[in-house]
Order: sequence, then structure tokens, then C-alpha cells
Amino acid sequence: MRPYLLYSDGEGNIFEDNSLYAVGRAGWDAFEVEPDQWIPLPEGGNLYELPGRKGIGIDVHTGEMRLCDKGWAVAAFIPPAHTTLWLSAYETSPDAPTLPLFCYTAAGWMDGKHWVTAVKIEQDIRQEAAGYNEDAIANGTKQLLQQYPENRLVKHLMENCCMTYHCPAARNFSLHRWECPIPVSPACNANCIGCISFQPEDESIVSNHDRLTFKPTVEEIVEYTVPHLMEAPYPIVSFGQGCEGEPLLMWETIAPAIQEMRKHTQRGSININTNGSRPEWVKALCEAGLNSIRVSTNSARKSIYEAYYRPNNYQFEDIVESLRVANSYGCWTSINYFVFPGMTDSNEEYEALRKLIRTTGLSMIQWRNFNIDPDWYLGKIGVTETGEMWGVKQMMEMIRDEFPDLKFGYFNPPIERIKGNYATDFAHH
Repeated sequence: MRPYLLYSDGEGNIFEDNSLYAVGRAGWDAFEVEPDQWIPLPEGGNLYELPGRKGIGIDVHTGEMRLCDKGWAVAAFIPPAHTTLWLSAYETSPDAPTLPLFCYTAAGWMDGKHWVTAVKIEQDIRQEAAGYNEDAIANGTKQLLQQYPENRLVKHLMENCCMTYHCPAARNFSLHRWECPIPVSPACNANCIGCISFQPEDESIVSNHDRLTFKPTVEEIVEYTVPHLMEAPYPIVSFGQGCEGEPLLMWETIAPAIQEMRKHTQRGSININTNGSRPEWVKALCEAGLNSIRVSTNSARKSIYEAYYRPNNYQFEDIVESLRVANSYGCWTSINYFVFPGMTDSNEEYEALRKLIRTTGLSMIQWRNFNIDPDWYLGKIGVTETGEMWGVKQMMEMIRDEFPDLKFGYFNPPIERIKGNYATDFAHH
């Protein structure tokens, strides 16, 4: 199982170089990839060229690593529910532009198809490309805008998130199913290096979309979430979205909104996606009736976390405490774990992650792809040496063996799964 290296001619055409086998990258280095770590490029995935970068491969005849001089390196975007095992391996020229905020998975060509280094971590189909009917989305959007003409949140979700940015969560809301987003906070208390909704003027990368600009009211939140909880299949309503800052800063709006929703219906799950920066606010939300919390992190190590998040008025210990507090209230606790081969699977990180799981009683790890230029990221957080590493797949297996009750996935599970009906193939109902 040795796919050939891919390269691009700079005009949007991609070719294979059958003098070189594709390899993968972890940390700063290129490695040969084990055959069992390649899968066919899943539907909804695509390829892109990496300008100013030359692919690294293994010479078919000599077995030595060398550069491909025929064109630019190529990487794959893999769709949600899949986790990257290796990054695309290339050498960057000094004048190469910083790559936009996507994930850069190793890719190759074999037997007439594209292959990528990834694992399918989640059976849930909620963001599969095949599940979105454009006409149904357009109709659903129109209906919601008519149904809630005064609601700024519905307007934001439909006009910006759904129709402009094609956000999968907003599109699912337009189709009245599964997880429904509730952006609430224009502000944030972290300065993440790879923030997708806000970048300083002097930065070389651009955020993918604009951030929410207003603070919604309790009434605006409750007006559209209650019908969703009451009517949608496997319903979840989620505070904390990519188009906003940190939702905990709006806890004084969120707590009464949760209480108000629960006056109308006990159905479904109320979730928050958060940086977990303020345990006392998390406690208030748990007391109001929060069902699940997902805390985002690039690392279980304080030094790596703080170098990336650059937190204001909180520290890494607070996010650990937030998970612990939520767990003590019987809340489902996940981490949104940004996977970066060579960092995530380093021995140091593995030890730190085991400690985090034990300390917090964590319910789930969402193994998410880290959307960032690898060179830029490692440079920004000042990592020159990533140390001994296991390989992402191997590390997942070691964690699974040690913590058999810990769930692996990519999405926030609905209440039906949280309550123990986890294995049900609910997605296809």
C-alpha cells in the first residue's frame, strides 16, 4: 500500500509523480506511512495546492527521501467525522505565503483514486455532504426568516451562517434537525493564534468569516430553540459557535435562557461549546440545567495551551476545573481536541492527556482536525523539537485501552446517546 506523491501545476491541475511514494509529516519531520493508515478520500473531501511548497516523497528506486520539483505540494481537506493521522509533507520556501485556516492532511494516488492518511472516528452522518439538499435548505431558510421576522439571531444564522458560509450546523437548523446553533457572544477572553472569526489587522492570515456583532436577548434565544427542541429528531441546542467569541462571557443571558427553555420542554440536550475559562460560570449554567459541555483545547499541557490561546484573566487550570465541575453535576463532558500529528501524539502530551482524563472524569474526546498552517503554528508557539511520539492512531488505541468507557467521536452527542443508548445508529433514522 504505497500511494504516489501528488503535485499541482499551479493552475489548479493535480498530477501524480510515479517516481515518488507519498509520505506524511508529524511535527517538523517527514515519515513513511504504514499501509493501514491510508483510506480512500471520503466524499466531501477535496485537494488543494500549497503554493511555495515542494512535496517530499520516497524515491521509488533508491528508497531515499527527496523533493518533487515538478510543481507545488498538495494536501487534502478531509470532511467532518474523520481525523487526520499525518500532515502533508513538504519543504517551504522562504517567500511562501502563510496557508489559510484549513487542515492539511497527507494525500496520494493509487489504483485510480486519491488516498489520505485518516481514520473515521464517528459514525454520525450529521455533516456528510450527501445529506444536504440545497433546495430544501433554501426553503427552510426562507420559512424560518418568515416565521421569526424580528429575531436577529435567526436572521444572522440564516443569512450569514447558512447561506453565506454554508455552516453545517446552521444548515441542519434550516432543515429542522439535530444540532441547532445559538451564537451569543461578540467578545472573547482568549486571543487564539488561529482564531477563525477574528484576526488582527497586521496578521498574515485572514479569518474565514465575520464574528457576531450583537448580544442576543433571552427572548430571541428561547423563541426559536424551544420549537427545535420540541420537534427536531435527536435535538441539541448549542451555545458557542465558530462565528462568535466566548459564550461564557454571556452566562448571565445563557442561564435564564436555559431555565426558560426547560419550562417549555424537557426534550433534547442543551450544550455549550466553550473555552471553559470560568468554572464559577460553568457551575451557574449546570445549576440552570445544562446537559453537556465541550471545552476546546490544542493540548493537555499548560505551556502549549497558553502559548496558543493567549488567555486573558484565566489559565489552563481553570479549564480543567470547569470540566471537573460540570462532571460533578452529571453533565456530559467532552474536549474538542485539536489533533496535530507530532504534537498530539508526543509522549509528553500522552502523559498529560491521561492525567486530564483521570482528573476530570471526562466523558468523551472529539478528535478534531486542527485548521492551521503547520509551520506557522509551530513557529508561533515556539516549538522547535516535538520529542518522542507514538503516532496518532497508536495513541488513540492506547487511550482506548486504558479508558474503555471514554467515548471517541467528532460531534456533540444527543441526549439519547448520553443516556447510554450510545451505540444506536441514530444518524440514519
